[in-house]
Amino acid sequence: MITPVIMAGGSGSRLWPLSRSLFPKQFLALNGKATMLQQTLQRLTGLTLERPVVICNEEHRFIVAEQLREINQSGTIILEPVGRNTAPAIALASKTVVESKDSLILILAADHVILNESAFIDAVEKAIPLAEAGKLVTFGIVPTEAHTGYGYIKRGESVNEHGFQVDAFVEKPNAKIASEYFEGKEHYWNSGMFLMKASRYLEELNQFRPDIYTACESALANTSKDEDFIRIDKGAFEKCPDESIDYAVMEKTSDAVVVPLDAGWSDIGSWSALWDVNNKDSNGNAVIGDSIMHETTNSLIQGSERLIATVGIDNLVIVDTKDALLVASKDKVQDVKKIVEQLKAEGRDEFKNHREVYRPWGKYDSIDNGTRYQVKRITVKPGEKLSIQMHHHRAEHWIVVSGTAKVTNGDKTFLVTENESTYIPIGVVHALENPGKLPLEIIEVQSGTYLGEDDIVRFEDRYGRV
Repeated sequence: MITPVIMAGGSGSRLWPLSRSLFPKQFLALNGKATMLQQTLQRLTGLTLERPVVICNEEHRFIVAEQLREINQSGTIILEPVGRNTAPAIALASKTVVESKDSLILILAADHVILNESAFIDAVEKAIPLAEAGKLVTFGIVPTEAHTGYGYIKRGESVNEHGFQVDAFVEKPNAKIASEYFEGKEHYWNSGMFLMKASRYLEELNQFRPDIYTACESALANTSKDEDFIRIDKGAFEKCPDESIDYAVMEKTSDAVVVPLDAGWSDIGSWSALWDVNNKDSNGNAVIGDSIMHETTNSLIQGSERLIATVGIDNLVIVDTKDALLVASKDKVQDVKKIVEQLKAEGRDEFKNHREVYRPWGKYDSIDNGTRYQVKRITVKPGEKLSIQMHHHRAEHWIVVSGTAKVTNGDKTFLVTENESTYIPIGVVHALENPGKLPLEIIEVQSGTYLGEDDIVRFEDRYGRV
């Protein structure tokens, strides 16, 4: 049996403005209708699997849970209080797996695209005997070009007809060396995907990096479980070294094996990579959304709601969201992260949140705002409830657009239906709930001296946010 271990951390800053720190690329549907996290699990159909283990940070926990629910998948969700790279994250998952059943663990990133899923499953099946024999298997991507943006794995002697000993892990090369690797056909792109026994990884980690092993053991010694969420000890985990599995284990062990993988793989590390994997028209344009083009070639055009019209452009990336527009040369998209760094340095919210923000109970869209007012469109999922709360600086007016709202307003609780409204004065304890079977949509008009999201005093919350 195999336990999928899905690494769902990361910010995906090179895919801004679509990817934001509170809703990064692994939770977006970039290449199809399902999100990248959902596709990662769905492509495992055909393998005999245990429940997956997903590792993410605290801020993304409800997004992960909801996206698993949407594909009728259940799993264990380990919440990292701080990021400490892949070696500790995999140690947390391995210890969780060993405690229940020492199965093979298939370690996958949640933000990869694999176009040929049958070839991927075939490679995993070929790797199973090696992993069961105690080898630490990594999957090396057969290069399609002399790429300088990936690390490489140099293969050594063959172990069997499907795998090779790892001779060396190589850092990202320059163009000349990358060309030599491509021509020599002995180097693979480092995919960051692995198959191994959970206990074998822990043995090797304890041998080569006992400091990481001990820190993770301490972090798991004091956990709290909330439904499928496992919260580890923050203080203990903060002391853990920040290290990748490659540096901590794979470069040191004598049991590292690489299995070649030729399956249309991409890590979607930039907008140009997304252009690569998308279908294109006769002019080389990948278009997502509503667009009219004239004399436009070799470009990626992605919109959300508005029409995008282009005239006389070539080799551009245009990405339009509700609150930000990106226009970049396709050759310079790696530098999008510089924009994100500037937004972060200036304290601007666009690096962190979309205008439309997802919450465990639903979502809200800030559709208008001014000096002393803000207007939101709020959607509450059936059966869900916002926290019982109060504001010091703002009053709120709720107008029901569709569905039925169960409203707590001070010491009264009552129903508000379509075209009805209620007013929440400053300082009054209140709550909003959807008791129905259909989504509830309301318009919320806030007014006051301060309208920040941190002006919320929570008294009770079913999602543990008090």
